Amino acid sequence: MGKFQHRLRWFVLHGIVRGLSTVGVRRGDPQARLMADPAVRADPAAFADEMRQRGPIVRSSRALMTFDHAVANEVLRSDDFHVMSLGAGLPPLLQRINEKTHTGLLHPIEPPSLLSIEPPEHTRCRKMVSSVFTTRAVAALRDRVQGTADALLDRLEDRTGVVDVVDAYCAQLPVAVISDILGVPEADRQQILQFGELAAPSLDIGLSWQQYMRVHEGLVGFNVWLTRHLEELRRNPGDDLMSQLIQASEQAEEGAKLTQRELLATAGLVLAAGFETTVNLLGNGIRMLLQNPEHLEALAARPELWPTAVEEILRLDSPVQMSARFARKDVDIAGTRIARGELVILHLAGANRDPKVFPDPHRMDLERDNAGKHLSFSGGRHFCLGAALARAEGEVGLRTFFERYPGARLAGEAHRRDTRVLRGWSTLPITLGTARAALA
Repeated sequence: MGKFQHRLRWFVLHGIVRGLSTVGVRRGDPQARLMADPAVRADPAAFADEMRQRGPIVRSSRALMTFDHAVANEVLRSDDFHVMSLGAGLPPLLQRINEKTHTGLLHPIEPPSLLSIEPPEHTRCRKMVSSVFTTRAVAALRDRVQGTADALLDRLEDRTGVVDVVDAYCAQLPVAVISDILGVPEADRQQILQFGELAAPSLDIGLSWQQYMRVHEGLVGFNVWLTRHLEELRRNPGDDLMSQLIQASEQAEEGAKLTQRELLATAGLVLAAGFETTVNLLGNGIRMLLQNPEHLEALAARPELWPTAVEEILRLDSPVQMSARFARKDVDIAGTRIARGELVILHLAGANRDPKVFPDPHRMDLERDNAGKHLSFSGGRHFCLGAALARAEGEVGLRTFFERYPGARLAGEAHRRDTRVLRGWSTLPITLGTARAALA
């Protein structure tokens, strides 16, 4: 596709929204502020508190928004709403341009990605994936997570001075674990990190032209690599879960099999989601705990609190900030009529700090009895398949890091990732201090 077609596609999917949002911010439009106001990106919790005062559902110029836990939870679980895909809701003319300029690349928020399909296709695909990614299979990975964390921290023992913990640890741990799951050779893992960094903004709407082209570059490289990788696993299957999924699909009855494109989309989503969100969880957790050393002292004295600590990190600084749904029909929720076809933006990070559910919601409480009630893994039929693995990586990864480097300290200016849906650190400089021997 030529540069003109790319420009046209960017304009339809991102340029118009970007321009409208710039104007909307000056007018105080809530959706525009969420998309384009730097102050909101810097402090989404304050924005959520402000919006929550307007009621359980807030109307903006082009969508409805909720920061209310009960409303978000209801919408996520309701059959009266369906997931959105890139370009959904465009006027007919723009929709035709979107279709004419489609690149054919797999995209995380376009069918057949599990994020953008509904039953019966979603039921069939998720059932096939769940037959391989079982609770037992994921639980068996915990020892692998521990071994990987130990090995990565061993390599850091010779590092002196300031270390970017995102690059050296937070990114390396999940990419190693998810690569083991998907049978990715170690030689390819750095390439996966690069693809992930380029494609991370693909969940956002209103990208700049430069961001759009970087995302396109990442998706092109990832699509080519993933196609080759699955072909290799077909020829030489291993004991990894991706090889098992390929075999299970090929042996399934007609009507249950995954098409080649569905298989690629599923593998791509598992790889991207299993890497991107956990990088953010680890980085957010290290930053939060280093800023609150009293919690580290409590965790050192009572390590049984680590699971709740991870839930609180997920609640207070959700790696996935928001989701969205379209109404299938006219429906009333929390006293608001939502018309068929209207878009509802679910601010998961705001719902996670709803004081009606979480008393003293901005405080990290290592003994909060309902900490796991957050919506950071979504809900309903689209609840995150990798939630158990992400929790294990968060608990093992953070606990092992602070047991090995109890003297770690923040050092220098950290930088947030330039994304809205995903929230995490792109760089997080720290000094490690003296390493302790790995605990048995």
